[in-house]
Amino acid sequence: MQAIEHKRMIGGDDIKVKDIVVIKCGGSTISELSDAFFKSVVQMKNSGKYPIVVHGGGPMINQLLQKLEIKSEFVDGLRKTTEDVLETAEMVLCGRVNKQLVTNIQLAGGLAIGLSGCDAKLIEVKPINEGMLGFVGEPIAVNTSLLNSLLEQDMIPVIAPIGINKLGKHYNVNADSAAGAIAKALQADQLVFVTDVDGILKDGECLQTVVAEEIEEMVIDGTIYGGMIPKVNAALATLADVESVMIMNGKDTTIQEDGSIKGTVITKSHVQTHV
Repeated sequence: MQAIEHKRMIGGDDIKVKDIVVIKCGGSTISELSDAFFKSVVQMKNSGKYPIVVHGGGPMINQLLQKLEIKSEFVDGLRKTTEDVLETAEMVLCGRVNKQLVTNIQLAGGLAIGLSGCDAKLIEVKPINEGMLGFVGEPIAVNTSLLNSLLEQDMIPVIAPIGINKLGKHYNVNADSAAGAIAKALQADQLVFVTDVDGILKDGECLQTVVAEEIEEMVIDGTIYGGMIPKVNAALATLADVESVMIMNGKDTTIQEDGSIKGTVITKSHVQTHV
């Protein structure tokens, strides 16, 4: 991905970029997110952090595509997006999924606002390979001014990964890419990947902190295996642009006494980092 353009500098003196936490919720976990997860997002906000939620919705999109008898396929892990698939993805992501997450955060005591990347050109994109993938875009600019304005008003933005190009055309965006772009543009303190596991486990215990250089060794010795491997690879790719990346369980969230969340924090060096 090319460098993200900063459309505007940080707008408010009250927000420190080091307090921003971008939380990426995968579509496969959204329906199983616990009440404790949403309470933890609100508790994070109440403790002085500024959470931003970016979500997917793949399984729900698949269900609606099947119901509408619209063919869908994946190329190199990305959903090939025709006009019909894009329209269906927008209905699911910007409607059902986005508003349910907003509602759940508000039931937990927070003030949330649902957006897509099209709103105020929040996520400007260019097509990755229109001939092969159709309407699938990669972020090239993020409207940081809009996000900072919402954060200044104590709102928790909840963002659906539908982007827009300079001509006003909508594109499907991979949720990991959208979350990474937003974290990078805001120079966020942390990017959190919400999964269905507690984090990186060793001898049955969740590791609190792992240094980036240790990841390859842990893959070789089998500590990290299976579905955790692509997660740590995505974390390492993002770590170049944020201070730390966290992997946590959204199904059984554990809130610590200091307001931090149980999970594994991957850092560039041996520095303890808390959400």
